[in-house]
Amino acid sequence: MKKKYIPVFLAAMMLCSTAMTSCIGSFALTNRVLSWNKQVGSKFVNELVFFAFWVLPVYEVTSLADLLVVNSIEFWSGNNPVSASTKVIDTDNGRYLVDCDGKGYTVTFQTTGESFRLDFDQDTQTWSLNDDGKIYPFMTMIDSGHVKMITPEGDMRMVDLSQEGILAYKSAVCGGIGSSFASL
Repeated sequence: MKKKYIPVFLAAMMLCSTAMTSCIGSFALTNRVLSWNKQVGSKFVNELVFFAFWVLPVYEVTSLADLLVVNSIEFWSGNNPVSASTKVIDTDNGRYLVDCDGKGYTVTFQTTGESFRLDFDQDTQTWSLNDDGKIYPFMTMIDSGHVKMITPEGDMRMVDLSQEGILAYKSAVCGGIGSSFASL
């Protein structure tokens, strides 16, 4: 009779050991983007990049990739795929490769070979999204007190790197997004 309880006991122990551990993960991909963001420039430039990455859904994509894929891999394997020089993210839709070359990031969908880049042009001091050869600049550093940022309409707007300037830009962008959604 005792032999019947051994498999039940082992199964219960395995279930408890799995249930008692945390799989929150380190959110390494999102934290890497945030760490990079903190090194872009002054606190005002960093705030603008942070806000632009929410508008361009960079943070949403990295958070979702961390939540659904990277943290699970880290939990089950003990290794985080983001720590490699070429990051591999496997999803139900296929595999994505993220390369950092010191000047920007390339994200490639391995199945189709489609990719996009986030690049920094040192000469023009501009960050841009490169999608299949089409370049969409979203931020240009002008001087220590000003940058040009993209608006929902696609044009560039001068932003004063002060609390007031950033709040005015956020208000204009959020107003533009709201009016864009209202017309749908």
